Amino acid sequence: MFRTTDIVLIAVMVSAAAFTYKTKHEAENRLDTIRKIQAQIRYEEDTIDLLNADWSLLTQPARLQKLTETFQEDLKLQVTQPQQIVGFGDIPEKPVELPEVSDEKVVSNGRQTKDKVVTGSIAR
Repeated sequence: MFRTTDIVLIAVMVSAAAFTYKTKHEAENRLDTIRKIQAQIRYEEDTIDLLNADWSLLTQPARLQKLTETFQEDLKLQVTQPQQIVGFGDIPEKPVELPEVSDEKVVSNGRQTKDKVVTGSIAR
C-alpha cells in the first residue's frame, strides 16, 4: 500500500515541520530577549536624562550663590584673588616616596627569596 519512498517523504516532512517549529520558537525567545534589553536601554537613557536634569538644577549659579551665603559662617569661604591662580608649571612635583625596607619573603620570577626590598627592586 505505502511505498518506501512515501514513508521516507512523510518522515522528511515531519522532520522539516519539527525543525521549523523549533527554529520559530528559538527566534521568538531571542526576540523577547532583545525587547527586554531594549527596555533596559530605554530605562537607563531615561535615568541618565533625569540625572543630567538634576545636575543642571543643582549647579545653577543662583542656587550655589544662595547656598554660599547661607553657609558662609560654616564654610569660611573667601573671594579668590587673581594671584592665587597659577599654571601647571608653578605647581611643585610630588616627591617620590621610597617603599619601606622589608625582611618578608618576596616572590621574584617564580622563586622565593629572603632578600630585602629596596626602592622596589630585590637586593642580591
